[in-house]
Amino acid sequence: MTTLTKNKITDSFIELIANLPKPDQFASIKNTALEVLQSQGLPAPKAEEYKFTGVSKKLESAISNLKTPQKASVSSEMIQEALIPGLDADVLVFNNGQWDKEASDYKEENYSITRLTEIPEDAVQFLGKIAKPEKDAFTALNTSLFQDGIYLDVPKNKVVDRPILFLYFNQANEGQVISPRVLIHTEGGSEASFIEKIISIDEEPYFLNGVTEINVGENAHLTYYKFQDENKSAIEVNNFEADVHRDSTFSSVVLSLQGDMIRNNLSLNLLDSGCEGNMYGLYLLNGNSHVDNHTNVDHTMPHSDSNELYKGILDNKSKGVFNGKIFVRQDAQKTNAFQQNNNILLSDDAIIHTKPQLEIWADDVKCSHGCTTGQLDDEALYYLRTRGIGKDKAKGLLLYAFAGEILDHIKNEALKEYCIQLVQERLGKF
Repeated sequence: MTTLTKNKITDSFIELIANLPKPDQFASIKNTALEVLQSQGLPAPKAEEYKFTGVSKKLESAISNLKTPQKASVSSEMIQEALIPGLDADVLVFNNGQWDKEASDYKEENYSITRLTEIPEDAVQFLGKIAKPEKDAFTALNTSLFQDGIYLDVPKNKVVDRPILFLYFNQANEGQVISPRVLIHTEGGSEASFIEKIISIDEEPYFLNGVTEINVGENAHLTYYKFQDENKSAIEVNNFEADVHRDSTFSSVVLSLQGDMIRNNLSLNLLDSGCEGNMYGLYLLNGNSHVDNHTNVDHTMPHSDSNELYKGILDNKSKGVFNGKIFVRQDAQKTNAFQQNNNILLSDDAIIHTKPQLEIWADDVKCSHGCTTGQLDDEALYYLRTRGIGKDKAKGLLLYAFAGEILDHIKNEALKEYCIQLVQERLGKF
């Protein structure tokens, strides 16, 4: 649990919560979450887990209208423009954090979607039990604030052959606090892939505080892609947690390009033997963007694997943070765990804070972790220049080669091509 201190912004949020409706079916977890906020508050500047990312201070200075925004105007043309070229996918549209069923385009042939306010009784056990309010203050805040969300269930042995694309349209429309909530349950033997894309409608600041909980059933295989390319004033805290069960696989790729301040908390709980957890991330930052990736992998039982690779390229006055934790519990013999964070700084003013961590209580394991930070390889740049390649193109080639290792983990070809284009545009066309 993060050590926190109450502050002015906490009091403002508690006042907002007091004026919101309280759906009966969420009363228990909402009461727990509110107690966490009241007793601990949001992170103070010296809170260990947030010492390099002052979200509370940023909110106090940038967010003046602490209300839930009204529905934004999202046209069919805007949705069409947000789609990924060549990708055959089901599309779920979210408007300021709320699912817009009428604007969505999907077929429930292999899965079902219900609003959280209509959640089946057998699914209530997962809500707030995977991403627990007491683990992170912003999870507690989301749990206190959310009024609805979606529950998506993939039945046993179902293979969803089309990716499910979440389009999040955000705008500070008579309020700046957006609290999406998603619960996904993939039952035994099922397979599915999800893509999350965030779209800022204009350049006004907003606070996106999302929680996604996933339960990955036995021998299920799930992939989740997340793209963060928001306006330069956006503040985002994203809490994403998955329970992974016997012989199942969970893989994620996070691509962060722009935002004022972004904090990603990604946690995988490997709860049985035969689990595999893969986490890959790429952050390409310039201007004053600040991106903080906090990851956690918890190995609890024998014979499970985890692989984690995050890479960053930082320019101008951008800031990056990577804090990765791997826990190997006493019963988790025969664990294989790999973690690496590599960074390139293109400017003297760019900053990276990196801290890979291992805590091991078992004795028969193979675990490694490390980090590197540096500039472009001058010898490699010189070699390309001597082959008649211009300086800018040579630089772009080297940077793309560095970033491309993350993109190789994107399995869908249309999605991979889209990401390659995004990365090339950011690094400079070559």
